[in-house]
Amino acid sequence: MKKLIDDIKKIEHGFKPIVEAGNSMLADKTQNHFDLAITFLSDNTYQVRMLATYLLGQISTDNPEALILLETKVADDKDWHVQEMLAKAFDYYCNTIGYEKSLTTIEKWLADTNPNVKRAVIEGLRIWTSRPYFKENPTTAIQLISNHKSDNSEYLRKSVGNALRDIGKKHTDKVLDEISTWDLTNKKTVFTYKLAKGK
Repeated sequence: MKKLIDDIKKIEHGFKPIVEAGNSMLADKTQNHFDLAITFLSDNTYQVRMLATYLLGQISTDNPEALILLETKVADDKDWHVQEMLAKAFDYYCNTIGYEKSLTTIEKWLADTNPNVKRAVIEGLRIWTSRPYFKENPTTAIQLISNHKSDNSEYLRKSVGNALRDIGKKHTDKVLDEISTWDLTNKKTVFTYKLAKGK
């Protein structure tokens, strides 16, 4: 275990080595993976906290406490690498549970005051309309994302605009219909609008 953690701390790029390390740990059924993740969350290296986030995502479908930790402690992490892993962890949860069955959780996270929680949803589910349920219900995806077009966080608005632009490649008219209703006297909305429109 110590060698595995030491090796993880040396990783500079990519998610794959961390995912592989996480899967190796998950294969060992003698370990308490939840307790391991909690320990790793306190590490001073972002790579180990990414591992913690991955582990929590993998066990979140069967452990509600893991999902809560993702929504709270992990979402408060200041490192962007950890936030990227949080987005992947949330998508894993939704994919495993089923995107339609996850709608209540998606809406709950999107209503959070922490922009990192909202971004985990919007970024994690990209491209939304390539996901089951949202593939058949693109307007629902567009509406859920668009609700955050004027958020105070530019970090989140960038994710909103980019997600809508992605959807617009296949559902141009639906995205244009949505953004045509936006109040462009609001500078925050204009920022998102430009990204969503792709210009």
